[in-house]
Amino acid sequence: MLRPVLVLLERLRFSPKRRTALSFCLAAIPEEKKPSRDFAAVALACLMPLAASAQPADGSAAGFATKAAQAYMIEASTGTVLLAKNEDQGFSPASLAKLMTMDLVFEAVTKGQITLDTEYPVSEYAWRTGGAPSRTATMFAALKSRVRVEDLIKGIAIQGANDSCIILAEGMAGSEQQFAESMTRRAREIGMEKAVFGNSTGLPDGKSTVTAREMVTLAAALQQSYPNLYPYFAQPDFEWNRIFQRNRNPLLGLDLGADGLATGFAEGEGYSIVASVQRDGRRLFLALAGIASDKERTEEAKRVLEWGLTAFENRQIFAEHEVIGAASVYGGAARSVDLVAKAPVSVYIPVSNPDRLSARIVYHWPLTAPVQPDYQAGTLRIFAGSRLLREVPLYTAQAVGEGSLSSRAVDAMLELGESLFFSWLWDKSAAG
Repeated sequence: MLRPVLVLLERLRFSPKRRTALSFCLAAIPEEKKPSRDFAAVALACLMPLAASAQPADGSAAGFATKAAQAYMIEASTGTVLLAKNEDQGFSPASLAKLMTMDLVFEAVTKGQITLDTEYPVSEYAWRTGGAPSRTATMFAALKSRVRVEDLIKGIAIQGANDSCIILAEGMAGSEQQFAESMTRRAREIGMEKAVFGNSTGLPDGKSTVTAREMVTLAAALQQSYPNLYPYFAQPDFEWNRIFQRNRNPLLGLDLGADGLATGFAEGEGYSIVASVQRDGRRLFLALAGIASDKERTEEAKRVLEWGLTAFENRQIFAEHEVIGAASVYGGAARSVDLVAKAPVSVYIPVSNPDRLSARIVYHWPLTAPVQPDYQAGTLRIFAGSRLLREVPLYTAQAVGEGSLSSRAVDAMLELGESLFFSWLWDKSAAG
């Protein structure tokens, strides 16, 4: 059974000149199978160990801890995860749900389905539930009046107005319930796998839920997909119906470089915030939830963002189209194909006491000839200690045609041996 392992280590290899810079963990784990955590540990131990440095229990980097119950922060250009704590644990979005409402509105404007000058009526339901009688965040839209989409956008982005959300939801979808269903569908489209939205406002409904990771995904989508509309989040104030209101985002005036996005509060769960900052050519997206007070939310968000802006440096690991590794090809004229990334691969690491970097390639095993160039064959996963920093798609660098009959027969035997070996590992893992 050792032969398949030796062949595997030979075939799954990284560029030799990078081995001094990174300790790579090589793994041939078929993506269509879902190995247990125990099997993953066995595979890592068999092939190459990860870095020895320990990771704090809350998943934070370089010993940094946050008071938030849930937290997630990334650097935008590389996607490097700078902070993660209970990032996949659900919580009530409260007013953070309005960001998904904005996504649907921005998408409709961008596609020309509506315009900034489109007007929608203010229904009694919108007025009572989110308007002046509701005593919640409101733009004070008058009952039975008509309001332009641009003004409704300002009401949400600047004031977090509930009436603005409901007016848009009813105008675009016919009812708030139908609009909320569209919000959940849209969440799946952009990679928010757990999020559920029960209404357009985030007002308590007993079923809405999001995660910190998902809210960062949404914030990044808003900024990157709608650059012409995103600046509404940074406007300092708004006046409607002769009532002047300042932007509710407490970070905008703190000289951080903040330009969005929203705050929330859920009874029994505490205060939350989704923020974006851009300073010195660096953009960060942050989500915090489960904070004890409004004051602590502002202080903690400022502290985390300042740390993210100053405690990391950018390090390029691979150049554009540099060969990162090779994947085995069965039945091919060549036994392997080079894997490359389409852009330089960089990560942000702590300036002081950086964790040892490690990585592994995960790809669809086995690749079967013929293999076309520029085929997305797998993913490079980069770690600092045990913390996943980022994932980078890997593509085949060249074509591999079908091999001779004899070479295909040899490859079939090797594939059988490797399959038996990994099946044995899975069986041992399941038995444990």
